[in-house]
Amino acid sequence: MTATATWQNWSGSVACAPRRRAAPRSEADLADLLREAGRDETTVRVAGSGHSFVPLCATDGLLLALDAMQGIVAADPERREATILAGTELHRLGEPLLAAGLGLANMGDIDRQALAGAVATGTHGTGPTLGSLSTQVVGLRLLLPSGDPLDCSPTRDPAVFAAARLSLGLLGVVTHLTLRLLPAYRLHERTWALPFDDCLAQLDDLIAVNRHCEFFWSPPDDACALKALNPTDRAPWTAPAPPAAPAGLARYLGPERVDWSHRIFPSDRQRRFNEIEFAIPAADGPACLRDLRALMQRRHRDVAWPVEYRTQRADDIPLSPAQGRATVTISLHQAADRPYETFFRDTEAIFRHYRGRPHWGKIHYHTAAELRDLYPHFEEFERVRRQLDPSGRFLNRYLRDLLLE
Repeated sequence: MTATATWQNWSGSVACAPRRRAAPRSEADLADLLREAGRDETTVRVAGSGHSFVPLCATDGLLLALDAMQGIVAADPERREATILAGTELHRLGEPLLAAGLGLANMGDIDRQALAGAVATGTHGTGPTLGSLSTQVVGLRLLLPSGDPLDCSPTRDPAVFAAARLSLGLLGVVTHLTLRLLPAYRLHERTWALPFDDCLAQLDDLIAVNRHCEFFWSPPDDACALKALNPTDRAPWTAPAPPAAPAGLARYLGPERVDWSHRIFPSDRQRRFNEIEFAIPAADGPACLRDLRALMQRRHRDVAWPVEYRTQRADDIPLSPAQGRATVTISLHQAADRPYETFFRDTEAIFRHYRGRPHWGKIHYHTAAELRDLYPHFEEFERVRRQLDPSGRFLNRYLRDLLLE
Protein backbone atom coordinates (compact mmCIF):
# COMPACT_ATOMS: atom_id res chain seq x y z
CA MET A 1 0.00 0.00 0.00
CA THR A 2 1.29 3.44 -0.88
CA ALA A 3 0.58 6.83 0.61
CA THR A 4 -2.34 8.77 -0.85
CA ALA A 5 -1.34 10.92 -3.82
CA THR A 6 -3.12 12.53 -6.72
CA TRP A 7 -3.34 10.36 -9.83
CA GLN A 8 -3.42 11.95 -13.28
CA ASN A 9 -3.90 10.45 -16.72
CA TRP A 10 -1.47 10.81 -19.64
CA SER A 11 -2.99 13.94 -21.17
CA GLY A 12 -3.85 15.68 -17.90
CA SER A 13 -7.59 15.67 -18.66
CA VAL A 14 -8.39 13.51 -15.58
CA ALA A 15 -7.13 13.68 -12.01
CA CYS A 16 -8.32 12.07 -8.79
CA ALA A 17 -7.26 11.76 -5.16
CA PRO A 18 -7.84 8.13 -4.11
CA ARG A 19 -8.02 7.34 -0.44
CA ARG A 20 -5.65 4.42 -1.04
CA ARG A 21 -3.31 3.29 -3.79
CA ALA A 22 -1.79 -0.16 -4.12
CA ALA A 23 0.40 -2.11 -6.52
CA PRO A 24 -0.15 -5.83 -5.82
CA ARG A 25 2.65 -8.17 -6.84
CA SER A 26 0.55 -11.31 -7.11
CA GLU A 27 -3.00 -12.60 -7.38
CA ALA A 28 -2.94 -13.35 -3.66
CA ASP A 29 -2.03 -9.74 -2.86
CA LEU A 30 -4.76 -8.53 -5.19
CA ALA A 31 -7.37 -10.84 -3.67
CA ASP A 32 -6.55 -9.54 -0.18
CA LEU A 33 -6.95 -5.95 -1.36
CA LEU A 34 -10.33 -6.70 -2.92
CA ARG A 35 -11.58 -8.41 0.22
CA GLU A 36 -10.44 -5.44 2.31
CA ALA A 37 -12.20 -3.04 -0.07
CA GLY A 38 -15.35 -5.11 0.28
CA ARG A 39 -15.24 -4.91 4.07
CA ASP A 40 -14.73 -1.14 3.85
CA GLU A 41 -17.35 -0.73 1.08
CA THR A 42 -14.72 1.08 -0.99
CA THR A 43 -14.95 1.65 -4.73
CA VAL A 44 -12.15 -0.06 -6.66
CA ARG A 45 -10.67 1.01 -9.99
CA VAL A 46 -7.54 -0.09 -11.84
CA ALA A 47 -5.23 2.36 -13.62
CA GLY A 48 -2.99 1.20 -16.44
CA SER A 49 -0.85 3.69 -18.32
CA GLY A 50 -3.52 6.40 -18.19
CA HIS A 51 -4.13 6.60 -21.95
CA SER A 52 -7.89 6.96 -21.55
CA PHE A 53 -9.05 10.57 -21.78
CA VAL A 54 -12.18 10.13 -19.64
CA PRO A 55 -12.48 9.24 -15.92
CA LEU A 56 -12.65 5.45 -16.34
CA CYS A 57 -10.00 4.97 -13.64
CA ALA A 58 -10.84 7.88 -11.36
CA THR A 59 -11.84 7.03 -7.80
CA ASP A 60 -11.80 8.45 -4.30
CA GLY A 61 -11.56 4.88 -3.00
CA LEU A 62 -8.93 2.25 -3.85
CA LEU A 63 -6.85 2.75 -6.99
CA LEU A 64 -4.90 -0.30 -8.12
CA ALA A 65 -1.91 -0.43 -10.46
CA LEU A 66 -0.84 -3.76 -11.97
CA ASP A 67 2.63 -2.52 -12.93
CA ALA A 68 4.24 -5.36 -10.95
CA MET A 69 2.16 -7.99 -12.77
CA GLN A 70 3.84 -8.01 -16.18
CA GLY A 71 5.21 -10.66 -18.49
CA ILE A 72 4.30 -13.72 -20.55
CA VAL A 73 3.13 -16.65 -18.43
CA ALA A 74 3.19 -19.18 -21.28
CA ALA A 75 3.53 -19.17 -25.05
CA ASP A 76 2.35 -22.02 -27.28
CA PRO A 77 3.55 -21.64 -30.91
CA GLU A 78 1.62 -24.74 -32.03
CA ARG A 79 -1.69 -23.41 -30.73
CA ARG A 80 -0.66 -19.86 -31.65
CA GLU A 81 -1.59 -18.59 -28.21
CA ALA A 82 0.08 -16.88 -25.27
CA THR A 83 -1.08 -16.18 -21.74
CA ILE A 84 0.03 -12.75 -20.57
CA LEU A 85 -0.21 -10.92 -17.24
CA ALA A 86 -2.71 -8.08 -17.28
CA GLY A 87 -0.34 -5.24 -16.43
CA THR A 88 2.04 -5.99 -19.30
CA GLU A 89 2.65 -2.91 -21.43
CA LEU A 90 2.16 -3.57 -25.14
CA HIS A 91 5.65 -2.39 -26.05
CA ARG A 92 7.09 -5.10 -23.79
CA LEU A 93 5.31 -7.90 -25.69
CA GLY A 94 6.88 -7.82 -29.13
CA GLU A 95 10.35 -9.17 -28.48
CA PRO A 96 9.35 -12.03 -26.13
CA LEU A 97 6.60 -13.10 -28.52
CA LEU A 98 9.06 -12.94 -31.43
CA ALA A 99 11.44 -15.19 -29.50
CA ALA A 100 8.58 -17.69 -29.28
CA GLY A 101 7.87 -17.35 -33.01
CA LEU A 102 4.63 -15.39 -32.48
CA GLY A 103 3.18 -11.93 -33.09
CA LEU A 104 0.00 -9.94 -32.42
CA ALA A 105 -2.49 -10.00 -35.30
CA ASN A 106 -2.92 -6.23 -35.08
CA MET A 107 -2.02 -3.23 -32.92
CA GLY A 108 -2.73 0.46 -32.72
CA ASP A 109 -0.02 3.02 -33.37
CA ILE A 110 0.51 3.67 -29.65
CA ASP A 111 2.04 0.80 -27.68
CA ARG A 112 2.36 2.31 -24.19
CA GLN A 113 -0.94 0.94 -22.86
CA ALA A 114 -1.26 -1.91 -20.39
CA LEU A 115 -2.73 -5.00 -22.06
CA ALA A 116 -5.78 -5.33 -19.79
CA GLY A 117 -6.64 -1.65 -20.16
CA ALA A 118 -6.27 -1.79 -23.95
CA VAL A 119 -8.58 -4.81 -24.08
CA ALA A 120 -11.08 -3.32 -21.63
CA THR A 121 -11.58 -0.23 -23.82
CA GLY A 122 -11.48 -1.84 -27.27
CA THR A 123 -8.14 -0.40 -28.38
CA HIS A 124 -7.61 -1.15 -32.06
CA GLY A 125 -5.49 -0.68 -35.13
CA THR A 126 -6.71 -0.66 -38.72
CA GLY A 127 -7.71 -3.25 -41.33
CA PRO A 128 -11.11 -4.25 -42.76
CA THR A 129 -10.52 -7.93 -41.95
CA LEU A 130 -9.13 -7.27 -38.46
CA GLY A 131 -10.69 -6.54 -35.09
CA SER A 132 -9.61 -4.77 -31.93
CA LEU A 133 -7.32 -6.28 -29.30
CA SER A 134 -10.49 -7.45 -27.55
CA THR A 135 -11.26 -9.80 -30.47
CA GLN A 136 -7.88 -11.47 -30.04
CA VAL A 137 -8.71 -12.65 -26.49
CA VAL A 138 -9.58 -16.35 -26.16
CA GLY A 139 -9.54 -16.62 -22.37
CA LEU A 140 -9.03 -14.55 -19.24
CA ARG A 141 -9.14 -14.65 -15.46
CA LEU A 142 -11.10 -12.17 -13.35
CA LEU A 143 -10.82 -11.62 -9.63
CA LEU A 144 -14.33 -10.82 -8.43
CA PRO A 145 -15.21 -8.34 -5.63
CA SER A 146 -14.93 -11.27 -3.21
CA GLY A 147 -11.35 -11.87 -4.31
CA ASP A 148 -12.35 -15.22 -5.82
CA PRO A 149 -11.07 -16.08 -9.32
CA LEU A 150 -13.28 -16.72 -12.32
CA ASP A 151 -11.79 -18.18 -15.49
CA CYS A 152 -13.77 -17.74 -18.67
CA SER A 153 -13.48 -18.56 -22.37
CA PRO A 154 -15.80 -19.25 -25.31
CA THR A 155 -16.64 -22.64 -23.76
CA ARG A 156 -16.38 -21.75 -20.05
CA ASP A 157 -18.90 -19.17 -18.82
CA PRO A 158 -19.35 -17.92 -22.39
CA ALA A 159 -21.75 -15.10 -21.43
CA VAL A 160 -19.19 -13.74 -18.96
CA PHE A 161 -16.43 -14.16 -21.51
CA ALA A 162 -18.36 -12.23 -24.17
CA ALA A 163 -18.84 -9.31 -21.80
CA ALA A 164 -15.36 -9.48 -20.26
CA ARG A 165 -13.56 -8.99 -23.58
CA LEU A 166 -14.56 -5.31 -23.41
CA SER A 167 -15.71 -4.57 -19.89
CA LEU A 168 -14.41 -1.11 -18.88
CA GLY A 169 -13.10 -2.82 -15.75
CA LEU A 170 -16.65 -3.33 -14.46
CA LEU A 171 -16.72 -7.11 -13.97
CA GLY A 172 -13.66 -7.62 -11.80
CA VAL A 173 -9.91 -7.18 -11.98
CA VAL A 174 -8.33 -9.07 -14.87
CA THR A 175 -5.11 -10.80 -13.81
CA HIS A 176 -4.11 -12.49 -17.08
CA LEU A 177 -5.39 -12.96 -20.61
CA THR A 178 -4.83 -15.56 -23.31
CA LEU A 179 -4.50 -14.14 -26.82
CA ARG A 180 -4.86 -15.79 -30.21
CA LEU A 181 -1.72 -14.87 -32.18
CA LEU A 182 -0.09 -15.33 -35.57
CA PRO A 183 3.25 -16.88 -36.46
CA ALA A 184 5.82 -14.10 -36.27
CA TYR A 185 5.69 -12.00 -39.43
CA ARG A 186 7.25 -8.97 -41.04
CA LEU A 187 5.42 -5.93 -42.44
CA HIS A 188 6.26 -3.69 -45.36
CA GLU A 189 5.39 -0.07 -44.49
CA ARG A 190 4.80 2.56 -47.14
CA THR A 191 3.67 6.17 -46.54
CA TRP A 192 2.80 8.90 -49.01
CA ALA A 193 0.83 12.15 -49.28
CA LEU A 194 -2.22 12.96 -51.43
CA PRO A 195 -4.60 15.90 -51.70
CA PHE A 196 -7.82 15.28 -49.79
CA ASP A 197 -10.06 14.68 -52.81
CA ASP A 198 -7.53 12.33 -54.43
CA CYS A 199 -7.28 10.34 -51.20
CA LEU A 200 -11.04 9.84 -50.96
CA ALA A 201 -11.30 8.99 -54.65
CA GLN A 202 -8.82 6.12 -54.17
CA LEU A 203 -9.88 5.12 -50.68
CA ASP A 204 -12.09 2.09 -51.40
CA ASP A 205 -9.40 0.52 -53.57
CA LEU A 206 -6.65 1.25 -51.04
CA ILE A 207 -8.62 -0.32 -48.20
CA ALA A 208 -9.42 -3.37 -50.33
CA VAL A 209 -5.86 -4.17 -51.47
CA ASN A 210 -3.94 -3.50 -48.23
CA ARG A 211 -4.09 -5.56 -45.04
CA HIS A 212 -3.72 -2.31 -43.08
CA CYS A 213 -4.53 1.11 -44.49
CA GLU A 214 -5.10 4.38 -42.67
CA PHE A 215 -4.58 8.07 -43.20
CA PHE A 216 -4.34 11.39 -41.43
CA TRP A 217 -6.01 14.44 -42.98
CA SER A 218 -4.09 17.64 -42.17
CA PRO A 219 -6.50 20.61 -42.05
CA PRO A 220 -3.89 23.33 -42.74
CA ASP A 221 -2.65 21.49 -45.86
CA ASP A 222 -5.99 19.94 -46.90
CA ALA A 223 -3.90 16.88 -47.68
CA CYS A 224 -3.64 13.35 -46.33
CA ALA A 225 -0.75 11.23 -45.09
CA LEU A 226 -1.52 7.64 -46.02
CA LYS A 227 0.05 4.53 -44.52
CA ALA A 228 -0.22 0.98 -45.87
CA LEU A 229 1.19 -2.12 -44.14
CA ASN A 230 1.33 -5.56 -45.71
CA PRO A 231 2.95 -8.87 -44.71
CA THR A 232 6.16 -9.70 -46.54
CA ASP A 233 8.92 -12.29 -46.61
CA ARG A 234 11.56 -9.67 -47.37
CA ALA A 235 14.42 -9.15 -44.94
CA PRO A 236 14.34 -6.03 -42.73
CA TRP A 237 15.46 -2.88 -44.54
CA THR A 238 14.85 0.87 -44.55
CA ALA A 239 14.87 3.21 -47.55
CA PRO A 240 17.57 5.88 -47.43
CA ALA A 241 15.24 8.91 -47.27
CA PRO A 242 11.60 9.62 -46.36
CA PRO A 243 9.26 11.12 -48.95
CA ALA A 244 8.84 14.88 -49.18
CA ALA A 245 5.65 16.10 -47.50
CA PRO A 246 3.67 19.21 -46.61
CA ALA A 247 4.78 20.62 -43.27
CA GLY A 248 1.65 19.56 -41.39
CA LEU A 249 2.04 15.95 -42.50
CA ALA A 250 5.79 15.49 -42.12
CA ARG A 251 5.59 13.78 -38.72
CA TYR A 252 3.13 11.21 -40.11
CA LEU A 253 5.31 10.18 -43.04
CA GLY A 254 8.54 8.21 -42.94
CA PRO A 255 10.88 6.11 -45.03
CA GLU A 256 9.65 2.94 -46.68
CA ARG A 257 10.75 0.03 -44.51
CA VAL A 258 10.37 -3.66 -43.63
CA ASP A 259 10.65 -5.12 -40.13
CA TRP A 260 8.96 -7.45 -37.67
CA SER A 261 5.33 -6.46 -37.10
CA HIS A 262 5.73 -5.14 -33.55
CA ARG A 263 8.47 -2.78 -34.71
CA ILE A 264 6.33 -1.41 -37.55
CA PHE A 265 2.94 -0.90 -35.89
CA PRO A 266 3.79 1.77 -33.26
CA SER A 267 4.50 5.42 -34.00
CA ASP A 268 6.22 8.04 -31.87
CA ARG A 269 3.52 10.01 -30.07
CA GLN A 270 5.40 12.26 -27.66
CA ARG A 271 3.18 15.33 -28.04
CA ARG A 272 0.31 15.11 -25.57
CA PHE A 273 -3.24 15.60 -26.74
CA ASN A 274 -6.88 14.96 -25.96
CA GLU A 275 -8.97 12.93 -28.37
CA ILE A 276 -12.50 12.15 -29.51
CA GLU A 277 -13.18 9.06 -31.64
CA PHE A 278 -16.34 7.53 -33.02
CA ALA A 279 -17.01 4.27 -34.84
CA ILE A 280 -19.50 4.64 -37.68
CA PRO A 281 -20.86 2.24 -40.31
CA ALA A 282 -18.10 1.67 -42.84
CA ALA A 283 -20.21 2.79 -45.79
CA ASP A 284 -20.72 6.20 -44.16
CA GLY A 285 -17.03 6.85 -43.47
CA PRO A 286 -16.22 9.11 -46.43
CA ALA A 287 -19.42 11.18 -46.08
CA CYS A 288 -18.83 11.64 -42.36
CA LEU A 289 -15.26 12.76 -42.96
CA ARG A 290 -16.39 15.26 -45.60
CA ASP A 291 -18.89 16.72 -43.12
CA LEU A 292 -16.18 17.00 -40.45
CA ARG A 293 -13.85 18.67 -42.92
CA ALA A 294 -16.51 21.22 -43.86
CA LEU A 295 -17.19 21.95 -40.19
CA MET A 296 -13.51 22.43 -39.36
CA GLN A 297 -12.94 24.67 -42.38
CA ARG A 298 -15.97 26.75 -41.41
CA ARG A 299 -15.77 26.95 -37.61
CA HIS A 300 -12.51 25.49 -36.31
CA ARG A 301 -9.70 26.74 -38.51
CA ASP A 302 -7.50 27.06 -35.42
CA VAL A 303 -7.34 23.25 -35.02
CA ALA A 304 -4.20 22.05 -36.81
CA TRP A 305 -4.00 18.47 -35.51
CA PRO A 306 -4.62 15.84 -38.22
CA VAL A 307 -7.78 13.74 -38.28
CA GLU A 308 -7.23 9.95 -38.29
CA TYR A 309 -9.26 7.48 -40.40
CA ARG A 310 -9.12 3.71 -39.79
CA THR A 311 -11.17 0.56 -40.42
CA GLN A 312 -12.33 -2.46 -38.36
CA ARG A 313 -14.27 -5.61 -39.11
CA ALA A 314 -17.56 -6.33 -37.38
CA ASP A 315 -17.44 -8.32 -34.14
CA ASP A 316 -19.86 -9.86 -31.62
CA ILE A 317 -18.72 -8.23 -28.36
CA PRO A 318 -21.67 -6.54 -26.57
CA LEU A 319 -19.95 -3.20 -25.80
CA SER A 320 -17.68 -3.11 -28.83
CA PRO A 321 -18.09 -0.04 -31.05
CA ALA A 322 -17.75 -2.47 -33.99
CA GLN A 323 -20.44 -4.83 -32.68
CA GLY A 324 -22.52 -6.12 -35.56
CA ARG A 325 -21.20 -3.83 -38.27
CA ALA A 326 -18.13 -3.20 -40.40
CA THR A 327 -16.72 0.02 -39.08
CA VAL A 328 -14.74 3.13 -39.84
CA THR A 329 -13.25 4.99 -36.87
CA ILE A 330 -12.53 8.70 -37.13
CA SER A 331 -10.42 10.39 -34.46
CA LEU A 332 -9.93 14.10 -33.85
CA HIS A 333 -7.30 15.60 -31.58
CA GLN A 334 -6.42 18.80 -29.80
CA ALA A 335 -3.22 19.69 -27.96
CA ALA A 336 -3.41 18.85 -24.25
CA ASP A 337 -2.84 22.47 -23.25
CA ARG A 338 -5.62 23.82 -25.50
CA PRO A 339 -9.39 23.95 -24.84
CA TYR A 340 -11.27 21.25 -26.70
CA GLU A 341 -14.89 21.05 -25.51
CA THR A 342 -16.53 23.33 -28.08
CA PHE A 343 -14.65 21.65 -30.92
CA PHE A 344 -15.42 18.13 -29.72
CA ARG A 345 -19.11 18.88 -29.10
CA ASP A 346 -19.46 20.31 -32.60
CA THR A 347 -17.88 17.23 -34.16
CA GLU A 348 -19.92 14.89 -31.98
CA ALA A 349 -23.10 16.35 -33.50
CA ILE A 350 -21.92 15.04 -36.88
CA PHE A 351 -21.07 11.64 -35.45
CA ARG A 352 -24.55 11.47 -33.92
CA HIS A 353 -26.05 12.01 -37.38
CA TYR A 354 -24.27 8.83 -38.55
CA ARG A 355 -25.18 6.87 -35.39
CA GLY A 356 -21.57 6.77 -34.36
CA ARG A 357 -20.55 4.87 -31.24
CA PRO A 358 -17.97 6.62 -29.05
CA HIS A 359 -14.68 4.97 -28.17
CA TRP A 360 -15.06 4.16 -24.47
CA GLY A 361 -11.65 5.57 -23.52
CA LYS A 362 -11.99 8.85 -25.40
CA ILE A 363 -13.88 12.05 -24.79
CA HIS A 364 -17.58 12.12 -25.66
CA TYR A 365 -20.80 13.59 -24.32
CA HIS A 366 -23.28 10.77 -24.83
CA THR A 367 -25.80 9.91 -22.12
CA ALA A 368 -26.70 6.47 -20.81
CA ALA A 369 -29.96 6.54 -22.78
CA GLU A 370 -28.12 7.33 -26.02
CA LEU A 371 -25.59 4.57 -25.44
CA ARG A 372 -28.28 1.98 -24.76
CA ASP A 373 -29.92 2.94 -28.04
CA LEU A 374 -26.65 2.48 -29.94
CA TYR A 375 -25.77 -0.94 -28.47
CA PRO A 376 -28.34 -3.69 -29.19
CA HIS A 377 -26.71 -6.02 -26.64
CA PHE A 378 -26.19 -3.46 -23.90
CA GLU A 379 -28.55 -5.26 -21.52
CA GLU A 380 -26.63 -8.52 -21.98
CA PHE A 381 -23.55 -6.80 -20.64
CA GLU A 382 -25.51 -5.21 -17.81
CA ARG A 383 -26.93 -8.56 -16.72
CA VAL A 384 -23.42 -9.99 -16.43
CA ARG A 385 -22.23 -6.91 -14.54
CA ARG A 386 -25.06 -7.16 -12.02
CA GLN A 387 -24.39 -10.90 -11.63
CA LEU A 388 -20.68 -10.48 -10.90
CA ASP A 389 -20.71 -7.15 -9.05
CA PRO A 390 -24.18 -6.69 -7.52
CA SER A 391 -22.97 -4.07 -5.04
CA GLY A 392 -21.31 -1.92 -7.72
CA ARG A 393 -17.81 -2.22 -6.23
CA PHE A 394 -16.21 -1.33 -9.59
CA LEU A 395 -18.58 1.53 -10.46
CA ASN A 396 -17.10 4.98 -10.03
CA ARG A 397 -19.22 8.12 -10.34
CA TYR A 398 -18.45 8.59 -14.03
CA LEU A 399 -19.37 5.02 -14.98
CA ARG A 400 -22.48 5.04 -12.82
CA ASP A 401 -23.75 8.15 -14.60
CA LEU A 402 -22.65 6.87 -18.01
CA LEU A 403 -24.28 3.44 -17.79
CA LEU A 404 -27.04 3.66 -15.21
CA GLU A 405 -28.45 7.18 -15.62
